[in-house]
Amino acid sequence: MGRVDLDEEAGFPINRDQQQQEEEEEEDEQQQQEEDEPAGEQKGCCDRFHYHVSRWMLPEDLRETYLERANCLPPPIFIILISIGELAVFIYYAVWKPQKQWVTLDQGIWNSPLTYKPEMRQEAWRFLSYMFVHAGIQHIVGNLVLQLLLGIPLELVHKGFEVGMVYLGGVLAGSLASSIFDPYSALVGASGGVYALIGGYLMNALVNFREMIPLLGIFRILVIVIIVGTDVGFALYRRFLSTEAGLKVSFVAHIGGGVAGMTIGYVFFTNYNQKLLKDPRFWFCIVGYIVFLVFAALFNIFLSPAPH
Repeated sequence: MGRVDLDEEAGFPINRDQQQQEEEEEEDEQQQQEEDEPAGEQKGCCDRFHYHVSRWMLPEDLRETYLERANCLPPPIFIILISIGELAVFIYYAVWKPQKQWVTLDQGIWNSPLTYKPEMRQEAWRFLSYMFVHAGIQHIVGNLVLQLLLGIPLELVHKGFEVGMVYLGGVLAGSLASSIFDPYSALVGASGGVYALIGGYLMNALVNFREMIPLLGIFRILVIVIIVGTDVGFALYRRFLSTEAGLKVSFVAHIGGGVAGMTIGYVFFTNYNQKLLKDPRFWFCIVGYIVFLVFAALFNIFLSPAPH
């Protein structure tokens, strides 16, 4: 009888070890492929949403850091609460106060203690509270849609404090700019805050254009230009051409809010994962904003041609 190779006869254990090794290698390979895939393609709805938000809001080198920290808690509470507040005030004046129609509200909002009126500017809260009052259903729907579509993704990335500072800074800049450059006009609506968000986002899209997806960058900028052009055109029409009764509503708040967004908003929204206090642009914008506030306050107290 010939010699029997025991290794060949007992090949099962050897083959089993080889098979196990091959399976482990395949698992490692598959795991590596999954890690290389975009996070939004392998996780739940919340993670997929954050993945798409990062593509719209952040340049490529910051997306990974954002996705590592991103979660749905806390929710974008500031922009949601401010929108609910504005909607509640609109419903109050449209339903509980006598109005002929919802399309354009009249005496209810003009007599409101929230509306900014040049002859009552000594009531300082009106420089902010006018954002809760809207002139009609088309006015509030436009502002709510814009601020929710833009504000929620911004707040998910930059959190409520920064978005709130930019939004309220735009509201205040809008009313103060209106009191200087259009001193006889009243003011209602949240357009100053909305335009601050738009201005900050536009500057972010322009500065980081090369680091973002080109087609998305072009689309973002075109959408903003179309929205802003349409809205400002409508505001100019209401201010100079409309024959509707009532106070003339200023359009300057749009410009003031937009400038605030393109300065302070730009600094806040381009400093993801960085310390603002160490950024000289932050201090430059803050000092400039404070100088503007002081000048506007002195102008309204001593120089404004509007009646006191």
